[in-house]
Amino acid sequence: MSRTPRTAPPEPTPAFQGIDADQVRRLIGATGEITLTMDGNGVVLDAWAHDANLQKSMRQEWRGRAWSDTVSLDSRGKAESLLNDALADAPSAPRQLNLTLKTAPEMPMLCTVVRLSGNARARDAARLVAVCRDLRDTMALQRRLVDTQQSMERDYWRFREAETRYRSLFQASSEAVMIVDGASQRVVEANPAALSLLSGTAAKAGKVVGVSLATLFAPAAAEPLSAALASARSVGKHEQLNTVLPGGKRSVSVAVSSFRQDQVSFLLVRVALLPQGAASHARDGVVDGAAGGTSARPDPSGFERVAAAFVRSAGDAMAFTDSTGRVVSVNPSFARLAQLSSEEQARGAPLDQWLGRTGIELSVLLANLREGGSAGLFTTELRGALGLVTEVEIAASALEPRQPAAFAFSLRDVGRRLAPSDRDLSTQVPASVQQLTELVGRVTLKQIVAETSDLIERLSIETALTMTKDNRAMAAQLLGLSRQS
Repeated sequence: MSRTPRTAPPEPTPAFQGIDADQVRRLIGATGEITLTMDGNGVVLDAWAHDANLQKSMRQEWRGRAWSDTVSLDSRGKAESLLNDALADAPSAPRQLNLTLKTAPEMPMLCTVVRLSGNARARDAARLVAVCRDLRDTMALQRRLVDTQQSMERDYWRFREAETRYRSLFQASSEAVMIVDGASQRVVEANPAALSLLSGTAAKAGKVVGVSLATLFAPAAAEPLSAALASARSVGKHEQLNTVLPGGKRSVSVAVSSFRQDQVSFLLVRVALLPQGAASHARDGVVDGAAGGTSARPDPSGFERVAAAFVRSAGDAMAFTDSTGRVVSVNPSFARLAQLSSEEQARGAPLDQWLGRTGIELSVLLANLREGGSAGLFTTELRGALGLVTEVEIAASALEPRQPAAFAFSLRDVGRRLAPSDRDLSTQVPASVQQLTELVGRVTLKQIVAETSDLIERLSIETALTMTKDNRAMAAQLLGLSRQS
């Protein structure tokens, strides 16, 4: 079996002749964040890094040590393989290694080792260079991608569990319940109790879903039922309406409430059979004049029309209040975030009915607006009408002239934001917090708790002063302390 003769290494290109060792070092250093020079036995002779502090630490810890001792246990085999391939001039793909330092966490690096002189037989005379590219940013992006996927997976299963509970309750309920589309007034869903109660009408043929709600009741009920549906869409719910089923033999009561899902309005219609002797005729429905019609308004200017269109279609929740904090108007995004069936439900109510944790946060925010005219990056929570609590970030400003609204609030849902990466947290956590963890084993727990209490007190006061723009009276009120304290 013949062997293919090994080709001789190429002659040096004239363009690289005359380059001294210092220029070679700078050239190699420019190709990676970390560069190491080693002898043939893999002992580190020197180290360079773009970061001066990192370079100082590497030279102090790594000089004179075997390269395999500078990497984590799971990377030692790959480090030895790169050294052997470089000594034998065998082509080798870059390998990911985790470099370790006492003063820093593990550093994932993509490393390549090249032999500059010597050979595998004369290891002591050989000189090797390891060029490493920093993969920490790439690893951080990968971790954030995994965190995002896990967050989506958790949301998916939470929605599936909520849907399962809803289906179980909907099907097992003894009360006749129907879901009706708010725009077309057609039945979207009906539970078995509704199908049983409406037997003899459209349900007899199994056709309840998709038909108009009015066709399920007597013709005389069409007008009051339409008024009840309009009232529910406007104010969120309508009081009980008595009517009869087709044929006039059975009297029923109808209760209507509205809710939103994916920016679409739906109606929850509950039907109950009335006892014998109850009035079988439909009671006249009354629609609130404020909700049933719109007053004539002057034609706004072009800018006002654009601003109004932006507010209504904005993805962020927006609310406008008077000088006392009572809501003048909100946009659909606010109604959705606050779990309201319509924007009219919020009108006239105090904004802190939904906003704020302590009950005085809105007062602090309004005081800032009166003094400074604007406020931003104010983080609090918004409580929905159905119990959902959402973390929000508020930007607010005072309006001029202050009629009919005095203040405008923009609320952004920040509950779905990903947690900051470890590297971000290391820059945000005060050094004293890291120092507290180093006290374990050195001092008693009582002393550590005392240090922690002082730190939390200082951070809380600093945060309150930042939120109130150094207004000590409002900061004290926010913390539940007196100004002297």
